[in-house]
Amino acid sequence: MLEQIRAIADAGVARLGGATSLDELRSFESELLGKRSELSQLKAKLGGLDPDERRTSGLAVNEARALIEAAAERRRAELAGAERAARVEAERLDLTEVAPERRLGHLHLVTQAIERLEDVFVGLGFAIAEGPEVETDWHNFGALNFPPDHPARDMYDTLYVEYGEPGSTLLRTHTSPVQVRVMLSQPPPIYAVMPGRVFRQDTPDATHMPVFHQIEGLVVDKDISLAHLAGTIEAFTKAFFGSEFSSRLRPSYFPFTEPSAEFDIRRPDGSWLELGGCGMVHPNVLRAGGLDPEEWSGFAFGFGIDRMAKERHGVADLRDMFANDIRFIEQF
Repeated sequence: MLEQIRAIADAGVARLGGATSLDELRSFESELLGKRSELSQLKAKLGGLDPDERRTSGLAVNEARALIEAAAERRRAELAGAERAARVEAERLDLTEVAPERRLGHLHLVTQAIERLEDVFVGLGFAIAEGPEVETDWHNFGALNFPPDHPARDMYDTLYVEYGEPGSTLLRTHTSPVQVRVMLSQPPPIYAVMPGRVFRQDTPDATHMPVFHQIEGLVVDKDISLAHLAGTIEAFTKAFFGSEFSSRLRPSYFPFTEPSAEFDIRRPDGSWLELGGCGMVHPNVLRAGGLDPEEWSGFAFGFGIDRMAKERHGVADLRDMFANDIRFIEQF
């Protein structure tokens, strides 16, 4: 009987391995393991054997059933996987929206401008610094010489967030808070630029966006003067725009610099373009950064990256740079 049981098991495993569909596999399982199967009939005869033979043969029948069941499970997994793959292939959709040839993407126009500006300033000896976009009122205004009731705060159309005390946390309105964080985190001399995204309650139009990008520079060292600021602006202008461009400073006002100035660049055609603001770091700002204004002095400058990219590439409307229109993006 043992040889008969082994033969039934071997034949059953081979038969299950040859099943070509799940329906055929279920049919083979019924024939091999059902009530009318050869194994079931042999099991029914076990009662007529002596105890030792009954024990040995019963164990062999159970092992044969286990072998056949395991073979059935393996084949079921194989057939189910093949059936699933066939169904997926049959239902596959071609969702290609662009030409089939391989096309590589490229950096966004603003990202290109940021990286080019960073390269220029690194070449001039500056380091790159970054800070959080969600800021405290103290870093964004207080440490930059804006008293709580200062009218200059009204220029920034601030977006406050619900965190901490009301009015204590906001989306930064400029990248100047990074200057404070740099002064608090490292001793002078400091030569750093801070590119980043800023936020204001602006209505989008051709020259304004509620989310835009700025880059600011900070120099703190001994015996720094306005002449150093003017020379740095001129060196940057020629390095970024070309040797045919030049710059000039015009008196202005910012709470965090004294004296303050706007700086313009002169195009080769003789026309002037306002680029940003600058000035000597106010003594109160140096104190907020943990520095003694009697020992250290410095200058700061900043301008909008989006507008610079807009002017550099002749973009008519600032909103075009953020509309994700592929016809526009492909041009740069």
